[in-house]
Parts: sequence; structure tokens; C-alpha cells
Amino acid sequence: MTTPKEFFACVAHYDPNALPVEAAQEIVRQWAMPRGRDDQAERVGLHDALGRVLAEDVISPIDVPAFDNSAMDGYAFAGVALAGGGATLDLSVAGTALAGRPFASAPGADQCVRIMTGALIPPGCDTVVPQELVTREGDAIRFSTANLRAGQNRRLSGEDLAKGKPALLAGRIVRASDLGLLASLGIGEVAVRKRLTVAFFSTGDELRSLGEPLSPGSLYDSNRYTLFAMLARLNVETIDLGIVRDDRASLENALRDATGRADVVISSGGVSVGDADFTRELMNSLGDVAFWKIAMRPGRPLAFGRLWSGERAGAGKSALFFGLPGNPVAVMATFYFIVREALLAMSGATRQPLTAIRASAAEPIKKRAGRTEFQRGIATRDGDGRFRVVTTGPQGSGVLSSMSEANCFIVLEHERGDIDAGDEVEIVPFDGLI
Repeated sequence: MTTPKEFFACVAHYDPNALPVEAAQEIVRQWAMPRGRDDQAERVGLHDALGRVLAEDVISPIDVPAFDNSAMDGYAFAGVALAGGGATLDLSVAGTALAGRPFASAPGADQCVRIMTGALIPPGCDTVVPQELVTREGDAIRFSTANLRAGQNRRLSGEDLAKGKPALLAGRIVRASDLGLLASLGIGEVAVRKRLTVAFFSTGDELRSLGEPLSPGSLYDSNRYTLFAMLARLNVETIDLGIVRDDRASLENALRDATGRADVVISSGGVSVGDADFTRELMNSLGDVAFWKIAMRPGRPLAFGRLWSGERAGAGKSALFFGLPGNPVAVMATFYFIVREALLAMSGATRQPLTAIRASAAEPIKKRAGRTEFQRGIATRDGDGRFRVVTTGPQGSGVLSSMSEANCFIVLEHERGDIDAGDEVEIVPFDGLI
């Protein structure tokens, strides 16, 4: 196993006190490996599979569709009849084929079968003329042969998915459409990865839990609730360890307890350089430290590394550790742009990059070069369908209301300076994320 010192020496721009965001993401990506033990899979029914990570490929046991069927309502006939070259074709209607109620016999050469969408193509037929192109009088129809080809409007057996072929691949996060696909194959349960376990807590003597009275200088702990919600969206098991006070013994006990019980430990607060911030000291004694600060706003103080539950680094059970800032907006920004991908990777999911689109800045935006900024924005579409974005106003990392007001992050790159109105920027929409 490569030592931290050897690894970091290979990472461009490595500076544990001022790491560019892209370098920090790469370090986290290298450390956040999927759990590989055989006992990390379990079988669940479809009702419990939504949002879970597939542990193995799902192989189709049948052809989909299982039989040749009509792609639309119309009339089925043998396409060879089109070879006559006539401008129109006259056929008599021999019967009707409905979905689930097929027409079992083969019609004659000058006959057709009235057919509904999804119905089995009758024997001897291979073409369907749409009903809106047909003139019917009694049991006879006439239609133009122009733009109609033999085999048209027929869905072939196995056309969507052939028997024995993968329907869904391992690492996929199961979506609502996937449940329908699995049910259509007659599959009632699938093998999924066991959920990642994440322990989280807040630090600070000033914090109070909901229901407790506020004394002068105290405030309610909001970070645990945003962390819980963001973790819940990733479908991981959570352990809420509450509020940990600002003393070394309390923090050490919390870190050891969390490391012994979880795959990942996340704290908020206590990673700056204040006199009462013990996280850095404890990480140096309990684990491997990758970095302490990143060139990011909001979210500059961010600790990342590996903790051990034993008396020293390398002893006992290990867990990855993310020490997030204490300011609420910084917690959310660092979670989505640093932590999220690691949790998905450790869960065994294939990489799920955040959706980024280009937008035009509708106003000037202040930006200092030398750090990546994630400003809160409100994006709209103009009459031409192009996105325009404005900031929510003051961008202080404690203004949590700005996250509720915004509908996207405005991502301003490391080397970029001030943005002029009309300049193109990248935005990451909140829809489906928060």
C-alpha cells in the first residue's frame, strides 16, 4: 500500500494548507475505494431496491419484447403485397388482434387483421399500416402504398433486450424506471451492495439542540439536519452522534466511537485554528492526514484523512474522515463538491458527476483569483431558452437562507477573477441534488 507521503508527492500542486479544489477531489477519489468484501452484498425485493447500488449485473431471462408485436393501432398484413407496385392496396379484414388476445390464424394473401398497439403480430404478417392512413368501408380497407415499407411498424422479439444480455450493470443506482424494467423481466429481487454507514456530529460549546433554550452567545445546531438530509439523498445508513463539546477528551471519544461503528465519519466545526479546535491534533495521533485547507470559498478549512479506532494510527478499524467547516453554507458546498463523490464510490456506485450547464451572468460578480468559488445563484431561462444567472446577494458562508433562496451553485474556477455581465459561467442546478 502506498504511504500518504509517497502518494501526495505524486499529486500536482499538493499543499496541505492551500490545496486547489481539483487536487483535493483527486486525493479523495484515490482514497475512497469501494468496499470489496463478499459480505457487502444482499438480495432485496423490488420495493426495497430503489436508490440501492446493484452488486452484480442483471441478466435478462427473456427477450423483450417476448414476441413480435404492433407498434401502433392499425392493420397487419404480409408486406410482400407491397411488391405489386400499385399506388393503393385493397385488403379485406379477416379479424381483430388485441393485446393479450391474439388472432391465431394466418390471413390470406388479400387479407389483413385489425390490430392494436402491443398485440401479437398474426402468423404470416410482418407489416402494419397505421389506422389513420386507411379508408375502411365495411370489412374492406384501402390505403396508399407511398412511404410504406415491408416490415414497418412492427416491434421484433428481443428488439429492446435480448435474452442473456445485461439489462442493468453492477454499480448502477436503481431508479424508478429500473424497477419497471426489472418487473417487466419477471425479476422480483436483485443483489445490491449493503449501505455505507456514515457517522456524523457537530462540535461547539455554543451549539444547542432543538428544544433547548438559547443562552447568550449560543445558537441552534442546523448542520446535523442538513447533513442528515444530504446523506439521506444518497441512501446511506446514518449514525447521528449529536453535539460534541469543545474539549479534547470528548472529541477523542466521539472520533473513536464513530470510527469503530462507521465506514465514514463526518464532523462539522472544529477544524480551524482556534484555541479550542482539537481535531487537527487528534487526527495527527489517530490517523493519516491528507489535507487541512483547500483553496475554496466557502469551505477553506476542511480536514480529510483516515482515522483508526485503536490506540494509534494503523491499529483497529479504519474509517475515512471529513472534518467540514462550521458555517452552514460551507458544510453544504464542501459536502457536494468534496464528500458526495467519495460516498458514492465507497458505496460501489459508478461515478455520478454533478450536472453542470453553461449560463450567462446577468450581473457583474466579484471573484478573487487563486481559489474556486461556489456562489449561490438563481438561474432562469430567457426567451431563447438560454440560462441566465444572478447571485442571491451577500455570499457569507453563514447565510443559510441563501441556500433556500438559490436554485443553483455558480462555479467560478480557480484562476478566474471578476466576472462581467454577459460572461459565460458554469452552474450546477440544485434540482435533484438538494
